[in-house]
Amino acid sequence: MAKKNPNRIKEGSPIATFLVHFILFILALICIYPVWYTIIISVSEPIAARTLNVFLLPKGLYWGSYQQLIEDSQVWVGYGNTIIYAFTCTVGMLVVCAMAAYPMTSPYLRGKKLMVFFILIPMYFVGGLIPQYILYTRLGLYNTRWAIILPGCVSMWYIILIRTFFASIPEELREAARIDGANNYQILLNVYVPTSKPIMAVIAIYTLVAQWNSWFAASIYLTEEPLQPLQLYLRRMLILQSNAAGTSSGGQGGATSDSTEAAMLMQLSAEQLKYTMIVVATLPIMLVYPFMQKYFVKGVMVGSLKG
Repeated sequence: MAKKNPNRIKEGSPIATFLVHFILFILALICIYPVWYTIIISVSEPIAARTLNVFLLPKGLYWGSYQQLIEDSQVWVGYGNTIIYAFTCTVGMLVVCAMAAYPMTSPYLRGKKLMVFFILIPMYFVGGLIPQYILYTRLGLYNTRWAIILPGCVSMWYIILIRTFFASIPEELREAARIDGANNYQILLNVYVPTSKPIMAVIAIYTLVAQWNSWFAASIYLTEEPLQPLQLYLRRMLILQSNAAGTSSGGQGGATSDSTEAAMLMQLSAEQLKYTMIVVATLPIMLVYPFMQKYFVKGVMVGSLKG
């Protein structure tokens, strides 16, 4: 009879494994169902959507809300502006933060601790909305794309995060590159950036999502509609639709049956439009997110804990 090896790794209990997988499955359903519910209610009949009488599958098929958004040219203008802001701010954030973080990892930089302390100050103290508005106006940024792009290209927290990650890279790599004749820009681009893909991916997706969902800054600094992002336009459109539906429902005293039915359909469509806007606004981010997810755990843990 063969003796049991005391050093053999013991496998987990099948019951415990089943319970862990079952709990994770329930948690996944809890996270996925709201997204699925929003999608099916956006394509259901307006009456079912208004009464929220939809659970697992759409009741009927109604594409009126999507058609209303697709046929609106301002939606595509807003999409284009959002793509410009999100893409430009994401690239700018990576470039600016990496170039700001790299010098602070050099052992030969004088006043390095003072620079880090100076960067930490804006993380806790800000001037406020009114001074910022005055500053943007005096700089000529008001009603220009730069009012969104320039502030979106720098983050003190991301500079500290990248600096912490850069500090975990062996200094010998920098010295070896210097021996080979590389300058600081070449070392940053060819040594540090390729080694820091996880933290760069994390910052890229965070910046992309933040800029894609941002609307408050645009509502303050962009009053011209051709410059406004998608989120701000959808917000304004939703308010107009709700007001129009309320006006139609309030003035039905002497209306005919056809006009009453049209007003009722408008009111129902306005209610369903909320869910359609959520799908239209979040679908691009949902498609991009899975490709960046593999970098999250490594990037966040190493960038936050090391150094």
